[in-house]
Amino acid sequence: MIDNPRPREIAAIDIGSNSFHMVVARVIGQSLQIISRHKQRVQLASGLDEHHNLNQASIQRGLNCLAMFAERLQGFEPENVRIAATYTLRQAQNVHVFLKRAESIIPYPIEIIPGTEEARLIYLGVAHTQPEKGRKLVIDIGGGSTELVIGEDFDTHLLYSKHMGCVSYNQHYFAKGKISAKNMATAKLAAQQKMESIANQYRNKGWQYAVGSSGTIKAIREVLIGQGYNDGIITGKRLGQLTDKILSVKNADELDLPGLSDDRKPVFAAGVAILDAVFSSLKIDEMRFSDGALREGLLYEMEDRFRHSDIRTRTADAMAAQYNVDMAQAKRVKDTAEYLYNQIEPQPGLTKSELLTLLGWGALLHEAGLSISYPGFHRHSAYLLRFSTMPGFNLEQQTVLATLVRFQRKSLKLEEMPELSIYKRKHLYPLIRTLRLAVALNGQRNEEPLPDIKVEANKESWQLTLPEDWEANNKLLAADLRQEQEYWTKAGWQLTISS
Repeated sequence: MIDNPRPREIAAIDIGSNSFHMVVARVIGQSLQIISRHKQRVQLASGLDEHHNLNQASIQRGLNCLAMFAERLQGFEPENVRIAATYTLRQAQNVHVFLKRAESIIPYPIEIIPGTEEARLIYLGVAHTQPEKGRKLVIDIGGGSTELVIGEDFDTHLLYSKHMGCVSYNQHYFAKGKISAKNMATAKLAAQQKMESIANQYRNKGWQYAVGSSGTIKAIREVLIGQGYNDGIITGKRLGQLTDKILSVKNADELDLPGLSDDRKPVFAAGVAILDAVFSSLKIDEMRFSDGALREGLLYEMEDRFRHSDIRTRTADAMAAQYNVDMAQAKRVKDTAEYLYNQIEPQPGLTKSELLTLLGWGALLHEAGLSISYPGFHRHSAYLLRFSTMPGFNLEQQTVLATLVRFQRKSLKLEEMPELSIYKRKHLYPLIRTLRLAVALNGQRNEEPLPDIKVEANKESWQLTLPEDWEANNKLLAADLRQEQEYWTKAGWQLTISS
């Protein structure tokens, strides 16, 4: 009798501004079976000071939570775990302190994702867990930001992330738990002002039904059920009644609402103010709650990547089209870069396989900056890749792409390299060298395929072996390669060319 193989288990962690969540699932056939959920109230956002530095107490709370999660993940392979950090770590100036200390606690990379990527993943989590068909408006109010998405099936049409969350608004408008009609009105007005720039766009796009996800909206739903609204539907009128209940007390500690947990009390008024403002701004009739959110989106995308095409490929292709990239040249550089890199890393591990993938996208988009101007186009390309909205890419991956194209040509000012957390500089240097060689070898934009070229790498010393007499027949290319040797030498690297 043959034993059935053990189902693949995957896990996702959401490092939120208010709570940390972990969900673990089994891959069963074409579906995911959730086998455990874990949640810890950390209130990371409350530790941000006026200079956007996280205090030591909040850092320690976060690390303590990750240590607990790490116990559950013992034995999980890196490709089966994804950790995404949102608003607070996006904002924290000293984020490197948190990430460095986390490395010794949980052995998986922490991805800091842009707000629009957070919104896309939230939508994906909702779409996979909601049976209804049709266009959806999805709202997720977190501790530091609110994500708003309109989409249909598994595709998004509008994505925004606004800097308004229940923890940050609580600190700003309900300091020390003080509740008043003035505070509530001021918080709601501030949220409406945040919504002002996108409200018309969302209303014009339209939706068939509205869905709320995550803790703030879940808490509001549970309180409404406690008030006798057993259908759990959120409406503007019910939010108004809930506001009146909140305003009947002077301090958050005094809130005594059936369904409201003690740890949610401090931020409840702020959450209601934000959702009320969203309802007013978008003229929402009613909203239902979905259990799916960011962590479910992470899970489903992990499995989709395992089984289907990577959304990042679509993003890179769309960006290449947007900036009129010469795709024939981009493909030549990409093919050459991958050919060379596979010679120096014939059996790359997981990290280097991911880096090879990023090298391919960097090569594909290395000339995006030509759409701005030729002089300094490598810097223009870097700017576009660092600051564009790129669905599927986390902030670190965008930084890696920007770094690769920034150093594709001209002098190697390595002191300008940005700090990284998931990847190390020693991982990036071989990619930079590889891309530079690929760009130089294809500098003539010749449609003729390159001959057999060999490369050997010994740390900073690389040996490039060209076919005999090839340099003599390609004098311009030979001159470019000699110039490249000089750039390497000034950077403390060595490039030897032979035939």
